[in-house]
Amino acid sequence: MNETRTKENQTPYSAWLQTEILHTLQQTVSDHPGEYAFMINVQVQELYWALIVREMQAAQACLREDNLVEAHEALLRVVDHHEPLNATWRSLSWITPSDMMPILAAVRATYGQDTALQGWTYRHMVYLFGIKQEQHLEHFEPQPHRFEQLQKALNEPSLYDDVLSFLSRRGFKIPAEVLRRDPSKTYAPDPQVEKAWAAAYETDPPVKMLGETMADIAEEFTTWKYRHLMATRRTIGNRSAYFGTPAVSWLLPTLEDIPFPELFSARTFIGDQPPVCPHAKS
Repeated sequence: MNETRTKENQTPYSAWLQTEILHTLQQTVSDHPGEYAFMINVQVQELYWALIVREMQAAQACLREDNLVEAHEALLRVVDHHEPLNATWRSLSWITPSDMMPILAAVRATYGQDTALQGWTYRHMVYLFGIKQEQHLEHFEPQPHRFEQLQKALNEPSLYDDVLSFLSRRGFKIPAEVLRRDPSKTYAPDPQVEKAWAAAYETDPPVKMLGETMADIAEEFTTWKYRHLMATRRTIGNRSAYFGTPAVSWLLPTLEDIPFPELFSARTFIGDQPPVCPHAKS
């Protein structure tokens, strides 16, 4: 059966999805079969990070218009996108140090020494999560356009900053100093914000649903980090990596690596006291 073709001698499917270009983007530099698998999976991750960035930016725009319904829908999609993103690590689970080291040596010989096998899409996503680690910008100086993009993301409000501003406009007591904080700095949890979340869970079901979805995102991202850690431990061991730090040690999670930390610490207060509706008239 003859396929309908476009002027470029492609099917509509191929023309729409650019498959002729897509399948030319895996230019290997070694003969090891693991390199092609590594490239495919990391390229897939790059696309998912970019997709998640778009969804979180859409959620931010909705929150700034107090459109909780559409903001929540965008964040629910972020949760869904993380499931296939996290599953990509399974495709690389067979690679050992004897597989990975020759690949990295060939990459280094072809493209030069680089301590950060990490794309700008991932860093943009992390900045939107509110994990603002400025030192990572230095890796993108060779890409001036992306460096500028990331600098802008670093200095603009994160998704969590927009959520807290939304909660304040909705009547919950978010401290003024939290709302006025420098968005380029790592967020420091505040006890009053924890109590505001506890009040929201007790009195505002739509905001509770928003909080639970954000907690799901935090868990999925932490799962990705854990699987990254396990893959690194399996394929690299404890060799020196980022900033000269042993790879496994550098990847171990810290409190600063967890998005929206108050969504978890607020659970300390939930149910401890009678709920007070923020909208109730005195």
